[in-house]
Amino acid sequence: MLHSKVIGYCRERGLTVSDVLERANVSRNAYYSLVRKSSVLPASIEALADALEVPPSEFLEDKPSPTARAHELAIEVDRIVRQNRGVDRDNVRHTLLLLDEEPIARLRRALRRGQRIHFQS
Repeated sequence: MLHSKVIGYCRERGLTVSDVLERANVSRNAYYSLVRKSSVLPASIEALADALEVPPSEFLEDKPSPTARAHELAIEVDRIVRQNRGVDRDNVRHTLLLLDEEPIARLRRALRRGQRIHFQS
């Protein structure tokens, strides 16, 4: 882990490393322990990457930022609405958001919603 990169990002945002560590709830000891290591990746990931001749970052999930995800979602909603005239844009957006969730989470929410409706009848 490059301490210089962290410092650079901190400066861009007008923060100190201490500010960021506090926000991230990371102790100074843990942070500086990471900085001193030659790699923060498990040796097994590095070994797999070497064997496959790819960078270790290929095995790490790179989640888009919430802003980037919202932009991707808006583009997908526009595409679906263009292909299916008359569909409700909000329903399409809601459905796509639900598809991002784990199936078990969607099922549990549907069951809770069904129980509320049953009790209100």
